[in-house]
Amino acid sequence: MRDSLGGAVNIIIIVVFIVIALGYMAFNVNYTKAFRMKNKIISVYEDYNGSCDDQCRNEIKSYADQIGYKPDTLNCPGGYSKKNGLYCVLKVSINGSQESGIVRDRDLGHYYKIITKINVSIPIIDNTLDLNVFQISGDTKTMYN
Repeated sequence: MRDSLGGAVNIIIIVVFIVIALGYMAFNVNYTKAFRMKNKIISVYEDYNGSCDDQCRNEIKSYADQIGYKPDTLNCPGGYSKKNGLYCVLKVSINGSQESGIVRDRDLGHYYKIITKINVSIPIIDNTLDLNVFQISGDTKTMYN
């Protein structure tokens, strides 16, 4: 009886280890997709100098299709706007600087904050919790007017 119980415990340990290892690898693949997508969006916004028109959106969408980036749900924080269901964007204006005691009140430039989501699909956790911790954010360079 002792040997049969030991064999079952060994099989359970091996199965648990395999599930954890495969889950870790799947998370890494999805993290890499979200990171590459964020970098591509930032470079496209910089190439188009922030004015993302239809051609810009099509370029981002085709890249997302190329790498297989499809977030299940994307909840944008306050102030951000959702674009193509793929990413969130926020335009941040840089206005006012203080030089020699003189405060200038004009638009000196702007940059964009981009957020992409790591696609983690765990049914029980996704249904009960709204996890926004699996997001990657980045900023474009400053674009001057």
